[in-house]
Order: sequence, then structure tokens, then C-alpha cells
Amino acid sequence: MTQPVLCTQNLSKAYGRKQILRDVNFEIYPGSLVGIVGENGAGKSTLLRILAGEDRTRHGNVILNGVFGYCPQNVVLNEALTVNQHLLYFKAAYNLTNLRRAEELLQELGYEQYRQSLVATLSGGTRQKLNLTLALMHQPQLLLLDEPYQGFDWETYLRFWELAEKLKEQSCAVLIISHMFFEQSRFDELYRLHNGLIQKIKVVPEAESVSKKEV
Repeated sequence: MTQPVLCTQNLSKAYGRKQILRDVNFEIYPGSLVGIVGENGAGKSTLLRILAGEDRTRHGNVILNGVFGYCPQNVVLNEALTVNQHLLYFKAAYNLTNLRRAEELLQELGYEQYRQSLVATLSGGTRQKLNLTLALMHQPQLLLLDEPYQGFDWETYLRFWELAEKLKEQSCAVLIISHMFFEQSRFDELYRLHNGLIQKIKVVPEAESVSKKEV
């Protein structure tokens, strides 16, 4: 049986008396696309920070089998550096021998023309592309994304989903956390986070969804 790349066991989190997460349990398997949806303030970003090791739980465990990449909602980049300087910095941080994967992502996401541009001059969507590149250039087994397509234009939005499909084919698992999903049929698993509790949602196949709308 395939081993999950990520497993949570009774994750709970509170800020003072306010309970944010309550016994959250789910598993993510290689090559799967998983979504967690919830209203603003539902605890989605808190959950993702815990999964990425940026925050601690009140109790519970996170079991990670493999290397992960992480894209927080708020892009953390140095405005005084160029795109290429960020790539070189993360190349050293990841102890990579080359930038081959980063260069592939520059082309796939369509912003290679900005390679020598300062981050301060980039649009929000292009910054998000760089953020995604930095999270993927070391070829992780799991990608954690918080509102990943925020600021994307339509073409980039489509490129993003093409990239997600390629990652699945390469057995990389992808977890997307968002306040809404327009294309639920793309996901293998969907969950709703509400009042600190996580609940599985039935994924409606695209053909079935279209037929219901026609009726």
C-alpha cells in the first residue's frame, strides 16, 4: 500500500481561549491534488503554517514523508534583489548543483523576461510566480499552497493548472488552501474547514456537474 506523504493526527490549536483547530485528521498521498476550503478566519492559514513547521500545535502530530515546498499567502521576497538573485540564493539554500528546474518553471509560468528585474518592479502576479518557483525548484514531494492563484491573470491561471497536472504525473502531491474553489472536479480530495473541524466533501466529476446545470 502506498505510504502517505503527509499525515495529520488530531491537530489542535488555540490562541488563548479561542479554539482554532479541533482534532484535524487527514492524509495526502503521492500524486494527489487536495483542496481545503474555508471562510476567512476559519484557520486555514494556521493549519498550513503548522504543516510547514512555522507554528506549533496545542497537541497532535504532523508526519511528513519527504521534502516539501511551501508558498504562503503573503509573498516573502526581497524587493532589493532581482529574480535571478533570488534563484541563486535559494540554489545555495537548497544545496542544488544547477538552476535547471528553476529555468523550466520560469518558462512554464511565462515570466522569463523578468529574470534580471528587481522584485520591487514586479506585479503581484509575477511575484506570486517567483514565490511558486522558489517553492518548487528543489523538486519536493509535497507542495503546500495558500491562495496560490491570487493576482494571476487568466493565462497564468491556466498555466498554473497545467503545472499542477504535471506535478501529479511526477508523483508530487499538491495541497491547496483557499476560501473558494471554482473547479472542484480538478481535485482528488476536498475538505471543508469550519469551526476548527475538518470534513471531507464529495468531489463532483466535471461531466456530472455540467449535466446537473443543464437540467
